Amino acid sequence: MAHRGTGFFDTRGNYHKTPEDATIADLAGILGKIGEGDSLAPGIAQMLLQRRPEIERLFEEHDAMLADYQPVGAGAKVTRLEPRAG
Repeated sequence: MAHRGTGFFDTRGNYHKTPEDATIADLAGILGKIGEGDSLAPGIAQMLLQRRPEIERLFEEHDAMLADYQPVGAGAKVTRLEPRAG
């Protein structure tokens, strides 16, 4: 007999049973392939979701530091570089 259920979809349209699984899939997609062989991205994505409060606090502190940051030679023309990955 058919029955109704709830599902969640990641940004690629893949079905997941829980919101956590859908979010982990999206985070892993953002991270891309990490490591040799099977990607480490899904495990890292799961850890990011589990540690979300700590990570959000870290980014809040980072934003506060940036708000007060004046690079050396601020009066001169300074090109801000993006941080390098990994």
